[in-house]
Amino acid sequence: MAQRTPAEIRDSIEANREEFALSVQRLRGEVQRVTDWRAHVERHRTEITLGAAAVGLMIGARMLRRRRRRKRA
Repeated sequence: MAQRTPAEIRDSIEANREEFALSVQRLRGEVQRVTDWRAHVERHRTEITLGAAAVGLMIGARMLRRRRRRKRA
């Protein structure tokens, strides 16, 4: 294995440091994009509306069934 000079080692460390800083910067941007719930809501407005309507219908149907059962008893 070849010996590296102190200058080569310093250059390597600096290159690694710069690469690491760039990776952290990219990761921060990706985390920010993924956790931006407002953007998700904006992009999937129709799906969210349909899901909320379906849940509302299910809850309403269940409440109606319970009310009918209580009237029978």
